[in-house]
Amino acid sequence: MTPKHPADDRAPRRTPKERAALGKAARAAVPRSCHADYSPSAKRPDPVDVVEAQSVNRLSELVPIRYGRMTESPFRFYRGAAALMAGDLADTPRTGIRAQLCGDAHLLNFRLLASPERRLMFDINDFDETLPGPWEWDVKRLSASFVIAARANGFGTKERAGIVRATVRSYREWMRRFAALGHLAVWYTQFDEEWVRTHFAGELSERARERWSQSAAKARTRDSVHAFGKLTHVVDGRARITANPPLVTPLEDLLPGLERDSLEREFRKLVGRYGHSLNSDRRFLLEQYRIADVARKVVGVGSVGTRCWIILLLGRDDDDPLLLQAKEAGESVLAPFAGAGVYRTQGERVVAGQRLMQATSDIFLGWERADGIDGRRRDFYLRQLRDWKGIARPEVMVPSGMRAFGELCGATLARAHARSGDRIAIASYLGGGDVFDRALVTFAERYADQNERDHQALVAAVRTGRIKAETA
Repeated sequence: MTPKHPADDRAPRRTPKERAALGKAARAAVPRSCHADYSPSAKRPDPVDVVEAQSVNRLSELVPIRYGRMTESPFRFYRGAAALMAGDLADTPRTGIRAQLCGDAHLLNFRLLASPERRLMFDINDFDETLPGPWEWDVKRLSASFVIAARANGFGTKERAGIVRATVRSYREWMRRFAALGHLAVWYTQFDEEWVRTHFAGELSERARERWSQSAAKARTRDSVHAFGKLTHVVDGRARITANPPLVTPLEDLLPGLERDSLEREFRKLVGRYGHSLNSDRRFLLEQYRIADVARKVVGVGSVGTRCWIILLLGRDDDDPLLLQAKEAGESVLAPFAGAGVYRTQGERVVAGQRLMQATSDIFLGWERADGIDGRRRDFYLRQLRDWKGIARPEVMVPSGMRAFGELCGATLARAHARSGDRIAIASYLGGGDVFDRALVTFAERYADQNERDHQALVAAVRTGRIKAETA
């Protein structure tokens, strides 16, 4: 079956004029100002129940680490609470115009990445929750994340409003630019390091520009060779992954000999089969490597407790490493509200969404279903563990820096949505005025209030002993 992308909702194909009329007509049914609305539903579930429900199929010994990370701050809670917000967004107004969604478009999921041509790019990074859905949901999650981060920095109401308005205005204006372009021009649009410096760095202070340059330089050092030096050591002449439990636990420390040998064979099968999801030239490259070691790794905030493995492969010799990350892919948190999607496996869903939304993706990005790992069938997607990744540090941003970063994120999200959604209809709906921008200022503040209440509910659950939290 050929997968159906959000853009297929345009069938039978409409002219640009008809698509613009569709977007403008949506204003009558869903006024742009109504996107300010947010109040919790009377049927809204207990937030702790939602968080706990996600833990049922996770590794029980790691779940307390997830709770510990989520209780640290409202922003860290927000990063782990995509399922909560998905349910809340389902009750908010929507235009009926769909795009491929990131599903977890908070500000830390926008970062520097490497292209296959070894250029430093700015793009969306995390696609665990990707699905087709209402384009508004990504914009709202991004906007609320900026308010939550700005509150943590002590920014005032006016400063927070300026950041959100700049973010949403950038999304709206770039979507209008993309609406005027042909399909190939949209598809070829990329935001590389030089483009970012030209369009956004000029708005930053000298100190912020220096931080940006340092981040870009540091990102270039974060590759498999760098990770190899940090994460491995030599035992009896062989490179092995260094134990740092519970965050990094080598396979040999998890299982006794016979079970470990069996699981190692399953990983060899997994890597071999996953190669078939790559282009033939990249599969040929992968086949030049051999597996040297495997370890379980704890990653992120929302993902803690899912099965995530790092696989050390060696190429020409022991100084030619490749580190892959095999991450469990479960059902998207959007699925109960936006539909389950069309892909056979959850790993393929993640990879297909990432390839559709990103301007350029990791050459080793692929998927596979494993039948023997952890004793049951699980879906995984694989990519390089590190490849020139640079992440923002909102805690050191001043208001002008956060505003510029918001503009960059807004432009990037617009480009991602324009590749899959009806960019002409979305642009026509948004229009040239700032009605939608101002509405999302209100929404973001209201949702930040909700997030703080939910965070406190989790903190209280830890305090009363309802759930156990650990620091790691």
